[in-house]
Amino acid sequence: MTRSLRVAAVSPEIRVGDLGGNLERVRDALRHAAARGAQLIVLPELATSGYVFRDREEAEASSLSRDDARWSGLQAALAPDTVAVIGYCERDTGSLSSDTGLLSSDTGLLSSHTTRLFNSAAVLTADRRLGDYRKVHLWGTEKAVFDEGDSAGLILDTPVGRLGVAICYDNEFPEVPRRLALQGADLLALPVNWPLVSRPEGEHAPEIIQAMAAARSSRLATVVADRAGQERGVSWTGGTTVIDDEGWIAADSTRGVAEATLILRGTADKSLPPHNDLFADRRPGLY
Repeated sequence: MTRSLRVAAVSPEIRVGDLGGNLERVRDALRHAAARGAQLIVLPELATSGYVFRDREEAEASSLSRDDARWSGLQAALAPDTVAVIGYCERDTGSLSSDTGLLSSDTGLLSSHTTRLFNSAAVLTADRRLGDYRKVHLWGTEKAVFDEGDSAGLILDTPVGRLGVAICYDNEFPEVPRRLALQGADLLALPVNWPLVSRPEGEHAPEIIQAMAAARSSRLATVVADRAGQERGVSWTGGTTVIDDEGWIAADSTRGVAEATLILRGTADKSLPPHNDLFADRRPGLY
């Protein structure tokens, strides 16, 4: 059974280290997108903190815990049943259970209390925190700042359907979007910070091509929110894009916003009439 869903990928101005200002700009972006009828709103990776940190200490200064009171201000900008996916620098200072496997670098023993930092995405509605995803595939100098997550993507039941969430470099591993699709994701929310790389004239950014291919191979519509402009000498791709479940671009960025109405066919329909089916034709025992 098909249904329509209005989605928006939004890239407000983000300044590294300006937590208060970023939260204000994120709130404004959410409010404007919700007012235009978006049912799903995706913002970039590390939208509340910026990305190009000098070191781990600077990142921690712009971090948020999941129970920070300031999340309520962002939720207040959402319409009822609107879902927002927001990249943020997550600070976790909670106790570690013995099954975490995290060791103290000084003693080699399990630490009972420590501050961990994650490149995370929060999934929110106006009145609930539905979940958080911690990026597992860290890119470049992220490895010097963040701890790795422990799951290759997240899937959640939300008011807009069964939502898959991954972050940036995660999506360059084809197993991640395919795993989420096999678990029943209706669509994928993808906060990213794509550094600009050279490409032949007229070509899409390679990350967009990969996202289009992943969407097509699993019939998994994908909403990508990317940065634009520069931060501390890093130029961003400006790849904010909505990709439909056939792998085509439904909307790309206009002034930092990509909006589209997606037609979702349901997780059970992977058919390619008259003879094929994307999932039924798989032969995983041979790969």
